[in-house]
Amino acid sequence: MAYDLVLEDHVLARQRVKRTQRPFSREVAEMVRYAVGYTSRAFVSFGAPIPLAGIDPESRRAVLDLSHTVMRAIGRAYKVLPTAVVASAMRPSTTRRELEQRADALIETLRASGVNLGVTSGAHALDAALEPLVSRGILVVNRGRVRVRNRNVLRYYARSIDHLLDSRPRR
Repeated sequence: MAYDLVLEDHVLARQRVKRTQRPFSREVAEMVRYAVGYTSRAFVSFGAPIPLAGIDPESRRAVLDLSHTVMRAIGRAYKVLPTAVVASAMRPSTTRRELEQRADALIETLRASGVNLGVTSGAHALDAALEPLVSRGILVVNRGRVRVRNRNVLRYYARSIDHLLDSRPRR
């Protein structure tokens, strides 16, 4: 499953950075604050069935190999959305044109890898993602420049496609 935006993005980003959890009631109150005007899309992708015949459930190696197979299959099926592309291409401060060029380069890299793209170009990514990221207080557009306002939440969205950009060899 992939989402353009998730309601709890600010809460999840803070937990990853501080490695602490606040009382649930405070987290719910924060999510309610961000829920005003909240809209998002969800995408569900299905891959081919993974055969389990011949896998020995008592063998640690077989179970580990199966887990790697499942993770790779999930990674290949994951839908790359505009918010993730913009978040990944973003720098602390940039012009819209520079951001569009970086997004185009990122999309080409992803396309060459054969991933499940939900975006066609850098311009498409910016058109779809910039306003929602600005309205959520994650980015700011001022005098022709796009600036990061909340880097932890932006990283949260960028990390959603890190597995597709990781150049380390896979097993």
